Amino acid sequence: MSQPIQDGEHALDVAAALAPALAAGASGRDRDRRLPDDEVAALSASGLLAVTVPARFGGPELGAGPLSRIVAVLAAADPSVAQIPHSHFVFLDALARAGSPALQAEIFGRVLSGARVANAQTERHTATTLEDTTAIRRTADGLRLTGTKYYCTGAAFADILAVRAALDDGTVVAFVDADAPGITIADDWNGVGQRTTASGTVVFDDTPVPDGGLLDFTALLAGPSTYGARAQLLHAAIDTGIARGALDAAADAAAGARPWFEAEVDRAVDDPLLVAQAGDLELAVRAAESLLATAAQRIDDADAAPEADPAAIAEASLATAAAKVAAGRAARRAGTELFDFGGTRAAAATANLSRYWRDARTHTLHDPERWKLHHLGRWALTRRSPPSHSAL
Repeated sequence: MSQPIQDGEHALDVAAALAPALAAGASGRDRDRRLPDDEVAALSASGLLAVTVPARFGGPELGAGPLSRIVAVLAAADPSVAQIPHSHFVFLDALARAGSPALQAEIFGRVLSGARVANAQTERHTATTLEDTTAIRRTADGLRLTGTKYYCTGAAFADILAVRAALDDGTVVAFVDADAPGITIADDWNGVGQRTTASGTVVFDDTPVPDGGLLDFTALLAGPSTYGARAQLLHAAIDTGIARGALDAAADAAAGARPWFEAEVDRAVDDPLLVAQAGDLELAVRAAESLLATAAQRIDDADAAPEADPAAIAEASLATAAAKVAAGRAARRAGTELFDFGGTRAAAATANLSRYWRDARTHTLHDPERWKLHHLGRWALTRRSPPSHSAL
């Protein structure tokens, strides 16, 4: 049973208290590719995974603002741990928007008791990431699910899997227990970064699906909404956290470095050129943090409207696109420049400082920044609103 979160301030306090323990072992887990079993259990026990559960089901129903700050705090400590619940929050959002009352009551109730949700949505061999060969068929014995999904982040830790699949002429999300018959979860993720997210393969072989366990994903995306923006906001929060974590590591690296002789100072942290570089990097990270906060506010504003406002939804998507690009750039830059602050000793394998760049480079491949810039550019020149889909 997780502890109840009272409000946004309480949630941030809990995240801040949890962060040092996550950070303490992050480098070792990355180096040894050791999954964060205890850390994920602590995250569940903290109550943070239930912060978006609607109030009508007994949850705190926190908005995009507090949630994005929580994720950024966790990502600064350990980007892999912060990535694991990304789909948990995304599919709880889908559930709140499009789930049946009975399915909402079941899943939200379990989440309040500590249950974790993970995704099983992407396939490797389809023409685009939006297509599914994984399918649900109707049989005399009920619904059956068959197919293979990849990059199923957090599946090894999940109690519930949210599976995107084809059914009849549309797409659904099936909520199935992770230990249901016919499910095989493989820990075969071998990325250069975010090495401990358990983003492996999940195979479904004639897996039974509860009759009430389906959510109409086609209908969810049929009209403008902030569903995609909320998902992207959390990606931006992870990148922002990586950038802040790398910059914090740069301070530690500089504190232990020797000054360059031409600076004529006793400490590397007093080298004026290094100070200037740190200031420029701090500016980039603060800009990403500010854009993240702005995007979260735009999403919350759009969701607070009594009726769907296409203009407000479009602005939320544009603000989130800007935050995502800025965060990705800041994370990759901070992970690269971190080595400048420590000098040659920073390249020691035992220091494992490469993990910040590796995490940033891996995570920012989720959704191409060029398409964020494309939609921002079209709006800048023609005021054309961006499309509303699950990745914007």
